[in-house]
Amino acid sequence: MSQTHTQHTPAVPDNPAAGPLAGKRVAHQPNWSVRGHLCSAGCRALEGYRALEDATLIARLQTAGAVLANPAAMAELGFGLHGDTTVQPVAQGAADLALVNDTLGEARVAAAAHGMFGFKPSYGRVSRCGMIDLVPSMACPGFIAAGPQAILDALAAVAGPDPADVAMPDDCREIPFDARPSDTDPLQNAGVIIQSLASLDGTARRAFEAALARLAAAGVAVQEIDLPDYPLFRDTHQVIAAVEASSSAGKFDGVRYGYRAPTAKHWNEMYLETRKSAFGPLLKALLFQGAYLQFDNYAAFEQAARLRRRLVDALAGHLKKVDLLVMPTRNPATDAATATTIAAIYDAFAYTLPANLAGLPALHLPGPQTTDAQDPGLQLIGRRLDDTRLLALGVRMADFEKEGR
Repeated sequence: MSQTHTQHTPAVPDNPAAGPLAGKRVAHQPNWSVRGHLCSAGCRALEGYRALEDATLIARLQTAGAVLANPAAMAELGFGLHGDTTVQPVAQGAADLALVNDTLGEARVAAAAHGMFGFKPSYGRVSRCGMIDLVPSMACPGFIAAGPQAILDALAAVAGPDPADVAMPDDCREIPFDARPSDTDPLQNAGVIIQSLASLDGTARRAFEAALARLAAAGVAVQEIDLPDYPLFRDTHQVIAAVEASSSAGKFDGVRYGYRAPTAKHWNEMYLETRKSAFGPLLKALLFQGAYLQFDNYAAFEQAARLRRRLVDALAGHLKKVDLLVMPTRNPATDAATATTIAAIYDAFAYTLPANLAGLPALHLPGPQTTDAQDPGLQLIGRRLDDTRLLALGVRMADFEKEGR
């Protein structure tokens, strides 16, 4: 049987040493295709698989002069942060930037736990071609760095249309990315989603209010926003993610690449045994949920899709009245690094997943006590494709903190 592989060949850099990211060290997860290198995405299903080509993002980073570090450990197919070590080189000063698969808010939550800045761009702003993920309508590249300018510089190098990314939304193909923030049109007013504060205890609530005070002191007017449908984000994300994951994981069958059960006596047994042993307990639970929703309760998925549209419209409506939305980044009562069940995963990422569901840019800002376990962090969510102004506000806040004002 003949096989055909469709490949695109990125341009070879003329002089990467002179690029805008020359010498910048980039830590990344093994879910990014790097030609000839192992690309397991933290999953046994892809054991031994080597990438045929560079992901568009990887090629653009290298064209800009960045240097790739060895792949870090990651959660299985990037769902959560259990066992993930990608942020550690940045926190230890051994890397300038980390790339993290962001399906639920992994980049922002990991950054919050290590006193870093974490950013999720607008969905489609950065090409996903060559990225292995589980939930294609929500997963996108996440960035972690010690400062927001490093993220903005990286985004300038990698963002933009990519003909090879067939899922890239039309607005990302039509509206060019400009990494130069406008000095005459900064973000000036923010809305705090009051329903997002209900689960914070007294200590975490005070830390969040102190972060809001710093935001106001930096010149951003802060007001409260009422979003009655806020509790629906979690269940809507979970239903859609489970169905997409079940569909996406169907290709990991041991037939063409990756792990294959060694003891099977015939094709059907090989397929069943491979699927049984290719995934861990957390992923199996998610895939079982997705299969149930696909085949026995599809009406629930359709309802979740309708709710997603309603929630996206609700956020867009509020973002017509304010420049950005504000929420905590994490609940200090949860620990994403140790979450190994679906319920624990969604507890840990309850504050960050709305931006993924809606495809909006979101930035975590660390506070003065950057590694305080009781600090819920400050998460800023911008309008779609308003990534540059959101990061420019991050730069402004970072400068404000450095000056000690």
